[in-house]
Amino acid sequence: MLTRMKRLLLILLFAAAAFAADLSGTWKFDVDTDAGSGSPTFMLKQDGEKLSGTYHGQLGEAPVTGTAKGNNFEFSFKVNNDGSDITVKYTGVLDGEKKVKGTIDFGSLGKGSFTGAKQ
Repeated sequence: MLTRMKRLLLILLFAAAAFAADLSGTWKFDVDTDAGSGSPTFMLKQDGEKLSGTYHGQLGEAPVTGTAKGNNFEFSFKVNNDGSDITVKYTGVLDGEKKVKGTIDFGSLGKGSFTGAKQ
């Protein structure tokens, strides 16, 4: 009985891994923050739970690093704003296959929310 339960658990774990989100691709986000709104583009690559890529938007261009676990993800990038380095952190969830939503933290510059769609 225990062996049967272990097999079932392994099958479920492999099935969950097979259906895990893949955020690789080009994403267009709609961002609403305390400081205003914008529409940045992210080019993301997912390798297992590791995310990497590039941010293109009102703050310029910057490399992105982060993690993805199941449908949840977080990534960040650093930019220079008027001589001060800030870290911008996105935390979100995949909503279907080609949509994301979540929150943004700009540190002392404020917070916000976003939605996004895979291009």
